[in-house]
Amino acid sequence: QAQLVESGGGSVQAGGSLRLSCAVSGSGYSYNRMGWFRQAPTKEREGVASIYFGSGDTYYADSVKGRFTISQDKLKATVYLQMNSLKLEDTAMYYCAAGIGDSDELRERGYKYWGQGTQVTVSS
Repeated sequence: QAQLVESGGGSVQAGGSLRLSCAVSGSGYSYNRMGWFRQAPTKEREGVASIYFGSGDTYYADSVKGRFTISQDKLKATVYLQMNSLKLEDTAMYYCAAGIGDSDELRERGYKYWGQGTQVTVSS
């Protein structure tokens, strides 16, 4: 079973930056990709970014392209989400996830293991 722990959330003014981290631990699991998802109040959870462990290929939601960057540190089994030029609409609970697949990079069904989430609040 894998355990995913997010950190780095907080409150920031619009235009600011935050970097989220997600550390993976445990045993008896495998994955080939990790993703970041977010859920705002009254909205469905949506995929934000994903990265393949082996190739490093990345995928982004249109709403965050050019502003967010996903990266990984394989030695630390950690994935990061650098968020720049934050907007009010980026306010949400952010979750990291790990799974196995070769498609649906930004869909929940492509991920088996989930963290508890970290809150990001962007204010004006």
